[in-house]
Amino acid sequence: MSEGPETYWRSALANGRFLLQRSIPSGTIIFPPRLAEPGTGETDLEWIEAPGLGTVYSSTVIHPRPPASPYNVVLVELDGGGRLMSRVDGIDAEMVAIGMRVAPEVIEDEGGPLIVFRPVES
Repeated sequence: MSEGPETYWRSALANGRFLLQRSIPSGTIIFPPRLAEPGTGETDLEWIEAPGLGTVYSSTVIHPRPPASPYNVVLVELDGGGRLMSRVDGIDAEMVAIGMRVAPEVIEDEGGPLIVFRPVES
């Protein structure tokens, strides 16, 4: 891989793939993409598909000026490790709750591909 980790990650995202890095020696999931594992400096990293589900770890509702609708900003803890800040789509912003199970989805947004989450049945 001649490109940097963020460029590689964004390229995969543009192709609809949500990838994470994992340290081969420790098994630690690493996000955002980096050249080395935080804390150890280990550089033996591999790319893996993100797990299929996660749990809302924290959530807040943003109330912009009308006519814009309220939206949520969440921190999702991914199954298997790693956390990602995003939003939960497909539900009213006020209905997002800590502990809610969610699934990632890559969507096209005005600025390019973006990872959002959708609620799933428990």
